[in-house]
Amino acid sequence: MAEVKASLISGVVLAFLSSAVLAFVEDLDDTFKDTRVNDIWLVDFYTPWCGYCKKLEPVWYEVGVELRSSGSPVRVGKMDATAYSGMASEFGVRGYPTIKLLKGDLAYNYKGPRTKDDIVEFANRVAGPAVRALPSKQMFEHMMKRHDVLFVYVGGESTLKEKYNDVASELIVYTYFFSASEEVLPESMSLPELPAVIVFKDGAYFTYDEYEDGSLSSWVNKERFQGYLQIDGFTLYELGETGGVCIHFASFLIFLDALFHATDLSFISSDFQFGHMDGNDYINSLIMGEVTVPSVIILNTSNEQYFLPGEPIETMEQLVQFISSVLNGSAQAYGGDGIIQRIKRVAFDARSTIMSVFRSSPLLGCFLFGLPLGVISLMCYGICTAESDDGSDDIDALKREGLTDEEEEEEEERQRAAELEGPDDGENEEEDVGEKDPEVKKTD
Repeated sequence: MAEVKASLISGVVLAFLSSAVLAFVEDLDDTFKDTRVNDIWLVDFYTPWCGYCKKLEPVWYEVGVELRSSGSPVRVGKMDATAYSGMASEFGVRGYPTIKLLKGDLAYNYKGPRTKDDIVEFANRVAGPAVRALPSKQMFEHMMKRHDVLFVYVGGESTLKEKYNDVASELIVYTYFFSASEEVLPESMSLPELPAVIVFKDGAYFTYDEYEDGSLSSWVNKERFQGYLQIDGFTLYELGETGGVCIHFASFLIFLDALFHATDLSFISSDFQFGHMDGNDYINSLIMGEVTVPSVIILNTSNEQYFLPGEPIETMEQLVQFISSVLNGSAQAYGGDGIIQRIKRVAFDARSTIMSVFRSSPLLGCFLFGLPLGVISLMCYGICTAESDDGSDDIDALKREGLTDEEEEEEEERQRAAELEGPDDGENEEEDVGEKDPEVKKTD
């Protein structure tokens, strides 16, 4: 009896907890458009049949619990994009799942890793002001310890500050933006002039120069990465977007093995972004080839070309020589974004998909690909058989066309004679005799 009571109590507690968790994530419908304006919403647009959406679902409930328990003003919701396709199209949803933070009339897309910590950090960053103030040195030092890359505007009202605010509103999805007075900065810093935009990273600071660095948006988009960082698929995607935006320089990515992980390469060129990637699976799929580990590869994100060294790189001199050969154009380029390369990419992706299906479930792979091949084989057999019959008729017609009129008449007579021969010969003879009797009578 006690066990039954305990099980009932645990069931009630679990039901209560699950309902409480579900309450942190609201199901949205077509009335959401009119009610969302007064709040900040973090919305997951999903479809019931999407595997990635199902994988995100438990993470999304954790996000809702975290934001609610921390007192964040962000409300968390989810919307079925198939049931409310009009709403999804209005918000510019193209793929699933799509995560958007809706703040007033603005909609910010989330493109980072789908983990609880990353999504919560994104929501808290975008939900706040685009530019945050640093009122004291203690606050400045706290932010320096918390962030690897820190953008700070120093100075009063100016045209540069207006540009800075616009860039912050655009790129707040990627990084934080701050403003401070000159007294807040370390005493060792000396700024040539004010106002100024400064980025702190890699143990140093760099000042924006409009004449050398171009537009402020391009400069921020380039400098928001550390000089040397761990690279994954999402980071590579963002670096690729940087290569398209920063048109004032050639954007390259260098993936370095752990052999070069601790080496300072910042002196080579500011046009390069250095990084380290564990393993070679992602790079192999990217270049549609095989690279050994350890190895170095240079990827040009503007045209999808990549460069490989002719021999293994073991010293700094070899690395510098390899980079120089890429810059002066003497290194052989592979890949690209041409039509042939795109066809190869389609074939490679199709092959990879087929192989992954057969590795995960051989029986399912045989059914998915064997059944269509069997149907196609039967159709081809039927077509070939029909063509052979038609071909024999065509041959007979060609033979008749090659005969003269006299030969055609002889051929027709031979065919008639052949038709008259057979089991009905006796009846045919009687008919012939019957047909001749009137002539005999006439002669008599």
